[in-house]
Amino acid sequence: MPKIIIDEKYCKGCGLCVVFCPKGALVMSHGLSKRGVNPATQVEGKQCSGCLNCAVMCPDAAIEIIATETGK
Repeated sequence: MPKIIIDEKYCKGCGLCVVFCPKGALVMSHGLSKRGVNPATQVEGKQCSGCLNCAVMCPDAAIEIIATETGK
């Protein structure tokens, strides 16, 4: 299962990643980042498909997808 990493120092809370995630694995958080915005965050229990839509759509390159090993 891929892991979504969102760098809160770059996320401006635009929400494009949330809109373009086909699995609904991202939402805007309720808490504020140090920049004073609601950054995107992964929904607990939702699996990322690794499609990279969120990373491609992010205008600030704040998202990284990391493939994780399964079966361990």
